[in-house]
Amino acid sequence: MCTYIVEHADMLGSGKGREGWFPLQHAHVAVDHPVSAPLDHAILIDFVNEAAGPEARVAVEISAASARDLVRAIQAALEQGEEANALNDDALVGAPTR
Repeated sequence: MCTYIVEHADMLGSGKGREGWFPLQHAHVAVDHPVSAPLDHAILIDFVNEAAGPEARVAVEISAASARDLVRAIQAALEQGEEANALNDDALVGAPTR
């Protein structure tokens, strides 16, 4: 059964695809049938820059447990980075602003 569950997030960063690095604009997160992962349903994450065409895309298909582990790891890294004063979104180095 297709779920049609899709969430979106704006991105500021870079992704590496077949043609090399490209600036990210969005992430699309869905719960649906994967194309490649050996799962009935998966968390599908596409990091994209629609303006740069289909080659500016990084796709990931992971299990729900892997997604939960990833969320925990991101939260832990963010907390440690903030405690170390290493994260400052205002300190962009040669990157376009949102």
